[in-house]
Amino acid sequence: MEFVQQNIIWVAVAVSSGAMLLWPLISGGGAANLTPAQATLLMNREDALVLDVRETGEWDSGHIPGARHITLAQLEKRMSEIEKFKARPVIICCASGNRSSSACGQLKKGGFEKVFSLSGGISGWLESNLPLTTKS
Repeated sequence: MEFVQQNIIWVAVAVSSGAMLLWPLISGGGAANLTPAQATLLMNREDALVLDVRETGEWDSGHIPGARHITLAQLEKRMSEIEKFKARPVIICCASGNRSSSACGQLKKGGFEKVFSLSGGISGWLESNLPLTTKS
């Protein structure tokens, strides 16, 4: 107990760090993360749907070729547009990987079986030297 009192700041940092690591599981996301290379394989081998949940301005500046665009805020209302893809793998991407975790949780609750989050989002995609397009 004396150690905790003398090192309260370090203990607080450790506890908050652990909480941040557990947050995706607690918040209902918990989807598997895919590296850009793994995502590319899934797209090519299993015809995975890529769903981009970024805002329209972000989408317009460049997105993964063949991706569909539904912003995170619209996802629940527009879920019927992607119902036909429930049996296919769905890879969700955003700018850095944060919003996609929330979208994964929504899709899982909606009955989608194979939901994945693109690790690092579009930033990770670009770091892997993979292409973006501005065509719809």
